[in-house]
Amino acid sequence: MISLTIIIVSLLVCGVLAFKAIKKIDNSSTRDERIAAKNSLTKVIVAFAAMVLLALIQPFSLERVDAGYKGIKVHLTGDSRGVANYEYKTGWVVYNSWIEQMLEFPTYQLHIEYPEQQVITKGGFSAIIKPTFNYSLKENNIGNMFENLRKPIDEVEQGWLQTAIVGAVMDVANKWKIDDIFNKREQFEAAITAECNKRIAQWFTISQLRTNITPPPSLQAAIESETKAIKEAQAKEQQALVAIANGKKLVAQAQADSAQRVITASGKARATLIEAEAEAKAIKLKQSEVNSAYNDYIRATKWDGKLPSTILGSNANTLFNIK
Repeated sequence: MISLTIIIVSLLVCGVLAFKAIKKIDNSSTRDERIAAKNSLTKVIVAFAAMVLLALIQPFSLERVDAGYKGIKVHLTGDSRGVANYEYKTGWVVYNSWIEQMLEFPTYQLHIEYPEQQVITKGGFSAIIKPTFNYSLKENNIGNMFENLRKPIDEVEQGWLQTAIVGAVMDVANKWKIDDIFNKREQFEAAITAECNKRIAQWFTISQLRTNITPPPSLQAAIESETKAIKEAQAKEQQALVAIANGKKLVAQAQADSAQRVITASGKARATLIEAEAEAKAIKLKQSEVNSAYNDYIRATKWDGKLPSTILGSNANTLFNIK
């Protein structure tokens, strides 16, 4: 930007001077005046060319450190070639590109995806991972990171950070059985995240790590078969539970019907018994109310006036007693 500014200013100044020189040439009345005006124009052209050359080779640069970034000025000369004492968070920065370098490092979270890698799990089974995660730089340790790695952030992502992340995934996967990885994936990835943060804790923090692990085809087929068998077994178990429940329901219903019939029969028997007892009591009551005189009256009302032909003895009669 500084070079462009120099060129633009030089063009404006030299343009004005060249215009004046050309005007003098046109208005010159003598040969000497014309030669002097041409020499002035030549000087203006040479001066402009020199300014353009100076703009192209001058070492100073102007750069703006955007919000969300932290800029560091790096010295490229000297024994240590370390990080400068000045750190710029935002704003415009002027630096000498011949002896200094300006780098920007993001202070917000970034998402990154690494290519597929093969890992070996406990027991010797292989699997394919494709790690994805979010990471952020520890702002106060950016200078220390550059002193140790001497690379911009994009090169750190594809170099040191990738090695650390993939190495942590491989080491953790080697401690887990293949079945446990897929049955307890959340715990598996939490263990990887903890191991990664332990290894890169000095400069980075990662979160939302996903291994996107996939088993080899043979193991995938075995897992699918096992899953299918488990589902079928669960379906059959559910069917058995339904059958048992239906059987219990039928037994309960039969028991209820049987009990109802017993209750009904018992009620009818009891009603019959009560009715018989009532009738017997009624008969007994009637019998207790009927005396011998009443019986004689009944026979008398039914007598046709004929005496019996049977002699029973002194003062005896088969019809009724007369006293």
